[in-house]
Amino acid sequence: MAKHSMKCHPDTPAKTVDEITVEVERHENDRIWVRYHVEAPVDALELGFAREAQRRDGLWKTTCFEAFVMEAGSSSYLEFNFAPSSEWAAYNFVSYREAMADLPMPIAPGLGNDTSQSHFALEATFELPHAFADKDLLLAITAVIEERDGTKSYWSLAHPTGAPDFHHPDCFTLHLPARAEP
Repeated sequence: MAKHSMKCHPDTPAKTVDEITVEVERHENDRIWVRYHVEAPVDALELGFAREAQRRDGLWKTTCFEAFVMEAGSSSYLEFNFAPSSEWAAYNFVSYREAMADLPMPIAPGLGNDTSQSHFALEATFELPHAFADKDLLLAITAVIEERDGTKSYWSLAHPTGAPDFHHPDCFTLHLPARAEP
């Protein structure tokens, strides 16, 4: 499994975050596992408070880890948001920022985290709709990091030109091939 380095958007520099890396695996039964690892003094990060694991909108307004998923060659895509609080969100788009709707999630994403004085890591396992089974996928892996002083930085494997825009097709750079038949 490869570890990928995320890039901070040049217009939104972080003050205390040294690095963010991510690992992604495609599992059986249309599941994706992702682990975000933030190298930063944890007491400088705005991580919120642990809450009941439930769906909640607006998570991107503070520290939030995201995964955008599309079938290769398609314009429709899914957006998953994961907060350190254990709250989550999932949306479906028919094309670039068009017709956003809640994505039904019969099984809520599994979230966990670990922390030390010098890092915060969040792991998420989530199921994709059956229509994504056995398809080549493209992912945009992103994060919004808020520091306690209010500084916000926007991280992605790739950024388009201009303002941060995680929905932009240029962000979908991580290829997950269809699972091989057993």
